[in-house]
Amino acid sequence: MGFVPVSGPATFRAANPPRDGEIEFTDGRRRIALPMRASLPVLARARTDADAHPSVALLAGAALLATRFVAAGKIAPVVDHERPHWRVEGLDERDRESVRLLAAARRYDGLDAEAATALVAEVVDAVADTLPRAAPAAPRTALAGLPGAAEPTAPAGGQAPPAAASDFAARVRQRVAERARAEAAARDAETGLPDLVRISLRVEAEEEELLAGSVRLVLQVHDERDPLHVVEAALLWDEDPDAPARHGFGDRARVHATIALRSAAEAWPVLDRLLALAVPDQIQLDGAEVSGLLEHVGALREAHVDVHWPRSLGADLTTRAVLDRAPQVRDPHAPNRGDELPFQDSPFSAEGLFAFSWQVALHGDPLTEEEMQELATAASPILKLRGAWTVVDPGTAQRARKRLIRRASGAEALGAALTGVVEVPGAGAGPDGETPAAEKVIVGASLLTVRERVLAAATRDPVAVPTGLAAELRDYQRHGLTWLADLTGLGLGACLADDMGLGKTITLISLHLHRLEAGLSGGGPTLVVCPTSLLGNWEAEIARFAPGVPVRRFHGSARSLEDLDAGAGAGMFGAGFVLTTYGTLRSDPEPLAAVGWDLVVADEAQHVKNSRSATARALRRLGSTARVALTGTPVENDLTELWSILDWAIPGLLGSRQAFRRVWAAPIESGHEPTKARQFADLIGPFLLRRRKTDPGIAPELPPKTETDQYVGLTREQVVLYEAFVRDTMERIERADEEARRGLVLALLTGLKQICNHPAQFLKQSGAVRLRGRSEKFELLEELVATVLAEGGGVLVFTQYVALGRLLEAHLTSIGVPHQFLHGGTPIAEREAMVKRFQATPEGEQPPVFLLSLKAGGTGLNLTRADHVIHVDRWWNPAVEEQATDRVYRIGQTKPVQVHKMVTSGTIEERVAQLLTRKRAIADAVLARGDAALTELSNEELRDLVTLRTDQRRAAIVEELREREAATPGAEEGGP
Repeated sequence: MGFVPVSGPATFRAANPPRDGEIEFTDGRRRIALPMRASLPVLARARTDADAHPSVALLAGAALLATRFVAAGKIAPVVDHERPHWRVEGLDERDRESVRLLAAARRYDGLDAEAATALVAEVVDAVADTLPRAAPAAPRTALAGLPGAAEPTAPAGGQAPPAAASDFAARVRQRVAERARAEAAARDAETGLPDLVRISLRVEAEEEELLAGSVRLVLQVHDERDPLHVVEAALLWDEDPDAPARHGFGDRARVHATIALRSAAEAWPVLDRLLALAVPDQIQLDGAEVSGLLEHVGALREAHVDVHWPRSLGADLTTRAVLDRAPQVRDPHAPNRGDELPFQDSPFSAEGLFAFSWQVALHGDPLTEEEMQELATAASPILKLRGAWTVVDPGTAQRARKRLIRRASGAEALGAALTGVVEVPGAGAGPDGETPAAEKVIVGASLLTVRERVLAAATRDPVAVPTGLAAELRDYQRHGLTWLADLTGLGLGACLADDMGLGKTITLISLHLHRLEAGLSGGGPTLVVCPTSLLGNWEAEIARFAPGVPVRRFHGSARSLEDLDAGAGAGMFGAGFVLTTYGTLRSDPEPLAAVGWDLVVADEAQHVKNSRSATARALRRLGSTARVALTGTPVENDLTELWSILDWAIPGLLGSRQAFRRVWAAPIESGHEPTKARQFADLIGPFLLRRRKTDPGIAPELPPKTETDQYVGLTREQVVLYEAFVRDTMERIERADEEARRGLVLALLTGLKQICNHPAQFLKQSGAVRLRGRSEKFELLEELVATVLAEGGGVLVFTQYVALGRLLEAHLTSIGVPHQFLHGGTPIAEREAMVKRFQATPEGEQPPVFLLSLKAGGTGLNLTRADHVIHVDRWWNPAVEEQATDRVYRIGQTKPVQVHKMVTSGTIEERVAQLLTRKRAIADAVLARGDAALTELSNEELRDLVTLRTDQRRAAIVEELREREAATPGAEEGGP
């Protein structure tokens, strides 16, 4: 309240009760009157304000004294039937002297010492009556807080009061309670009658009252120590001299009960009507007030006031969310949309087919339609249902009036059926209830059948292998086919997320043939969208396993979909495959979006993990009967990527991206809500099938795989570059703003990776440049390649940088090692020729070394001719490296596989490798995000991560000294 003037005079106006007093603050321009409670924060700040008027300073000192008296428990209730209140009591001589000294020190012109003393006494009593909020019975009812604590008055600018205020309030409550208990115990010992009480409210009603929609509310008083000792307030207020013998309470019980009632009235103002009575025994409540009582039961309970309802007036209505078919009104002349199902037995043929609705039950038995209508139109919260009176909670009445929660798509409805919960808007705990709340949902019979069929898809007897398939399916592949057939047969999508090399391609080809032979495809073609490097592989696999099925590429400058008709009877090509790339789809989506596909397949679906990308948006435009995502890594970074894939395959299953982050991703990634993780598994489990090579019975014939970190050192040149780059870039990072800092951190990480690889890469040297002797990685690669070729093996060499690949090419050429290099710029025809050339190398002949960029060659390719894999630099995402390794370690591999991962000792590479090895859980959760995760480190953490370790620096210095010694003829040992 910085707007309140304290430089001018202030006037205190006393009142009865004292807490209703107020202070008027004035200056030359303003006049502001504040109640006592709101004035306290202003006075507290004015005590330290050198410009405060003497009158303000006097009032501030009085308020401080009163606070100290309350904290010491020196207050007592005043028995006053009309206006019970608190006042200061039990002051000793030292306290009274403090009052006199304050008045003498702070008096000012126009106010003598006697008047100042009287003013201080009035203010002290007003503050003493303002601070307590209930009867001093116990910590829970003694004092609800102080200004700036339980009910803070925030200063201008929204600044909160000091945290110490709440601690001080707690101490005050404890001291007041202790003193009250001590006094009550002393009185109890003298009289044998208790004074400490609690109150409760009892609802009563005769049949005539219920017919009129009203009830009586009776005030009851309980012994604080013995809650079973209870009397009606009418008896406690009885003036008969024999009344204490009949009610068994002490003479101060009325005061304590009145103050407790005042506290309850703050929770529900209707109780002010009881306070206005000379004998606060009972009041009559009409229908609106009964509804208000029902709404405020929780607030009254927090004020330690219970509400008791008669057994004859039950509150036995419950509500629950029900999910079932919604009435469907459809124009028979409306055209069928591309993403709706052309066959009639699917329950998901149109959006809005299902609805979440409220169901009201009495004693667990659902109300009839007539009873629901009676409940919805009732004018009173008291209603007679099935021969008995019941009280209707306002929330229940509202749900009866507005039964439809919302309509739902088939996928959203199925998701709720699988998890058993639905989010209801406006029922949460946020302000005004805007945060949706999870409600348990009851599944209707029609959807229950579908849920059971979906759950059984992964376990039922396998479908027959299509007659047109020229291959034998393994058991797990046949299981995958059955699963896909069931889900797509329901018009649902799926994500097949088997490990690389387990045969996702042949499983999808089998699904195409199965739907064709079962008459489910309607003659529509299957569209496969994949990375450019996989076009040839798909074409070859279809020709191999489904000979006779036509295949067309929609790619390149001559691409065309002429003569392609998705309808039945369009000729044999109508039942074939169309292959395209993500790049083509992004640049030319219109022709593809104009076709009604049977299946749309997204191979390596992690390419569309960013749902906002142009590629992902183009993919969502494609209409089809069903969608299938194929990926070996459904989650590379975080759960939002999984949402992108599944929301494309089964739109609506996981809700919007924002809702998914709030409902699923954030709670699960926090690790604090295991129930959420289980519910999420129940939700996505039926639609995501993932098998690993290491799973029992999946690929028992696969040979062993050995992974080794190969450590190398830095050369002297690399040490100089590394330290200089760290020093210069860290200085820039520490001076940069947040936006610029992120770019600088990424540049630092990239530069250090390049220095660790080879100085020529960092310095952007090319052409006839010296490569030997400048990087131990090149020397290690030379040794490993020589060993592999000597053993008659094959080797894949992966790097994330095309520039480094060029340098490796030059190095291998200089030492006479045959090789080939596949990267993003390699034409499709040449890529396919490279793969065939590598795979077709006869046994006994020296195969080429295959260099590949991680992005272009890390997925989709079958390169089982190799038995060694070398990762020259680290991607820092285990999933990406494993995908690349799976080009070799897959079905068809017969030799043990050796994986070599180069790590430069003492550098950032080693630090990250340690995290990947020792803290895989952290690596999966954080480092999987790659360099971006490291931009969030503090400057100190970043410096610690990138600083070159001492051993590496020392090794480079020793190497330099040895070179100098060797270059100096006749140098003595130990010389300079």
